[in-house]
Amino acid sequence: MKSLPSQHTKMTGTTHIFNSQSITGKPKQQETLSEEELDEFLTSLPKEKGWRTPNLFLFQGFWCQPKEIRAIISIQNHFIAQDTDVILATIPKSGTTWLKALTFAIVNRNNFNVHHNHPLLTHNPHELVPFLEYKLYADSNRLPDLSLLPSPRIVATHVPFGALPDSIKTSNCKIIYICRNPFDTFVSIWHYLCKIRPESLGPLPIEEAFDLYCRGVTGYGPYWDHMLSYWRETAPNKVLFLKYEEMKVDTCNQLKILGEFLGFPFTEEEEKGVIEDISNLCSFQNMKDLEVNKKGKGAISVFENRDLFRKGEIGDWMNYFTPSMFERLSNVMDEKLEGSGITFTVS
Repeated sequence: MKSLPSQHTKMTGTTHIFNSQSITGKPKQQETLSEEELDEFLTSLPKEKGWRTPNLFLFQGFWCQPKEIRAIISIQNHFIAQDTDVILATIPKSGTTWLKALTFAIVNRNNFNVHHNHPLLTHNPHELVPFLEYKLYADSNRLPDLSLLPSPRIVATHVPFGALPDSIKTSNCKIIYICRNPFDTFVSIWHYLCKIRPESLGPLPIEEAFDLYCRGVTGYGPYWDHMLSYWRETAPNKVLFLKYEEMKVDTCNQLKILGEFLGFPFTEEEEKGVIEDISNLCSFQNMKDLEVNKKGKGAISVFENRDLFRKGEIGDWMNYFTPSMFERLSNVMDEKLEGSGITFTVS
């Protein structure tokens, strides 16, 4: 049995890219981590009860599932960022689908008419902007041929900044991070995972989920660490930090900021109509009403596209939180975010 890495050691990943060559373009045979080796490695990691799987494991400082760990290791070992890449980073249920749609529409606005035959009218945003860990590197037996992605390559991830491949951190690629009020994020995560949670695991009461959330035990959490990891890296031409609530309240101005950062600024003429057209195309209600988003499982593995769209509202947490829940999460966030400059309006 080969020696296994510690939590902070990167491992050799999967075998071949789809065209049977290594990432350097030269044929190369590589060992992949077997199921037995992964299971043995997991025994060395702290674990907690999972939300949609039996357990979550603390890997490189954040909580995730076994399949995600395997994919993340492969990404860290093999993904080579290009200076023109755009990386969309989020924690689950904080505006990921919306950010994907907006970014794709902005970058490709000269290629497609928003009113006729636009890809977002017939494809779920997750198909157009693939996840690194859930799509491109999800197959443990092969690596993706990233040359098939259109330029600029737009990809997404849920991992915190520290777990990104070194090439993303050191290249001139751009990272866009969106965060959401932790109260609404919790409610959205709980609803979503209750829909996709296997019946064999039984129900997940909101009280139990809330306790896990407040202790930081949620996918890619703790949420406060996730936010802070990108907030601390904010830089004019490297990391753009957005807030879901600001995007909802002032979408058009936020799209101007997003376009400028991406290197696709809107002209004065475009500001008179194109920005609003993109905002309307990517609006929650329009996305939810599209036939492609009402059926199918093509977006993320076996998950139903329709489960990605629930309300998308600000303040829905007030329909679920008791006074004691509000007090507990408020205290956690005050403590964890103290002095950081990150604030949320929750009432």
